[in-house]
This record gives sequence, C-alpha cells and structure tokens, in this order.
Amino acid sequence: MTTMTKVTIRQEELADWTAIEAILDATFGEERYRKTAQRLREDRLPAEGLSLVAVDGDQVVGTIRMWHVMAGNVPALLLGPVAVDPARQGEGIGAQLIRMALARALGRAYRAVILVGDAPYYGRFGFSREHTRNLSLPGPVDPARFLGLELTQGSMKLARGMVRGTGDFALPVPAAASIAA
Repeated sequence: MTTMTKVTIRQEELADWTAIEAILDATFGEERYRKTAQRLREDRLPAEGLSLVAVDGDQVVGTIRMWHVMAGNVPALLLGPVAVDPARQGEGIGAQLIRMALARALGRAYRAVILVGDAPYYGRFGFSREHTRNLSLPGPVDPARFLGLELTQGSMKLARGMVRGTGDFALPVPAAASIAA
C-alpha cells in the first residue's frame, strides 16, 4: 500500500535544474539518454507550464516534464520523464505529479498525452495501448509500453503515423570564447 506524502507541487524553475538532474541520474542513470523517447526531447524546451517539481521544504524530491509532439496528425504531449528521489519512492509523489500535470494539460490545444512506460502503473491514470496502436516512434520501443491518453474524447481514433517533436528549441549554451567577445 502506498502512503501519500504531502509535498508542494510547483512549476519547475531554473534553480531546480541541478536537483532534477540528480534525481533523473539516480532513477534512470546514463541509459536515459539512449531511450527512444529522448529523441523527441532532444534540443527542445519542455511545454510551458507543464514541467513541475515536488518539493518538501526546500528540497526537490520529484519531477515531471511534458513536451510538445505531433502524434501523427494530432497535437499532443509526451509525458516524461517522471522521477522521484529513490529515498522517497513509494510515497505517492509520482502519482501526485502526474495528476497535477494532466490537470494542467486539460483545456489547452493538446488532444492527447503519450508516453513510454509501465502499463499497469500508467493505466490507473487512464493511459492505454489502444490510443497508440497506429502510431510509431523514431526508434525501437516495446509496443506494450507505448501508451496514450485522450484529453479530447475520440481524438486518437484517427491518429496515424510517426510521432515527432515540435515546439520551441532550446538555445545553445554560448561557448566561453563567445561570452568573452
């Protein structure tokens, strides 16, 4: 049984970056950079207002991000990564982050949310393989882990084709020589 922990969930801030990266490294390790879903996130900024952190006091203990994508011909979001400090896993923090991010996504221009993840875990939030059957990702993925959730009822019935990243690109960090010039 999961014990629900009271944390504050707020918008991610630039100052959270180091803590977020530490949680992602501890949860997923270097393998996270080789995953197919990462191809959709590379060099892009997360969807504005949908990158959240869970904090306990002043400590970041969890993170969730969503990214702009087109799921074939459907404007959608890619959910992930979701990660919780390993010392705090099992307290319901990840579920709190997912619920808040999905609530924030409703009423926006997106029709669906897709992800690559554990079907029994994400199924409790309404994610299903049924919504991604006619879509493909830009790399290998276990089809049973490629899941979707409709934000607009019926939106994924006509979704066909490749999922591709959209949205704003991250600005490259200037080289030291450029800064000095």
